[in-house]
Amino acid sequence: MVAAIGWGVLAASSLVLGALLGCARPWPDRAVGLVLAFGAGALISAVSFDLAQEGARLGDPGVVGAGLAAGAVTYFALDRRVERGGGEGGGASLALGAFLDGIPEQMVLGIGIAGGEGVSVGLLAAIFVSNLPEAIGSATELKAAGKRDAEIRRLWIGVAVICAAATVVGYAIGDSVSGNANAAVDGFAAGALLVMLIDSMIPSAVRKGGDVAGLVTVLGFAVAAALSGIS
Repeated sequence: MVAAIGWGVLAASSLVLGALLGCARPWPDRAVGLVLAFGAGALISAVSFDLAQEGARLGDPGVVGAGLAAGAVTYFALDRRVERGGGEGGGASLALGAFLDGIPEQMVLGIGIAGGEGVSVGLLAAIFVSNLPEAIGSATELKAAGKRDAEIRRLWIGVAVICAAATVVGYAIGDSVSGNANAAVDGFAAGALLVMLIDSMIPSAVRKGGDVAGLVTVLGFAVAAALSGIS
């Protein structure tokens, strides 16, 4: 249990670090766009290798597909509620995306620890690398929309605490989770991520980062894909 808490806190700490960096100083639009582009590439890699592919290995393809659909619909519905409630554009959407994909991602981390597989360095690194740009981009956009630094910090500390707790939950239920249940969790995270990427993160990256956003996205994908091969 202590190990699950420690690794969960480490993985989620990049959310808080990113928020602090976003609040520390004004970030030019181009820098925010390139950070988002790198993060988008890292998240595409996480969807491909750490979630969808891993889910298909652990369970039935139909279960992964159902999880994808559930994650996509959940993110879409909650994001619309945030927008109708006066959410601050892309910043709120990125925070919601980090919340919805962070919980299942870190549950998978805890399940792996409980199963005696140890810590997947690739998954841990992919979570850390992709969380950082999400939090920086969200904090910057929320600050530009008029949110106070203290509010932004509280938001991201809350998201980080819940995500870290998900690692402990994954550890606690690890012995009783079937392959299909694990596959459904992977699929849910992948579905939420894909909708967030297309609706919010990639458009913001292209709009703010300019014509090199695509290249930086590929760089983010390459770094995360290399890390996913580390066991």
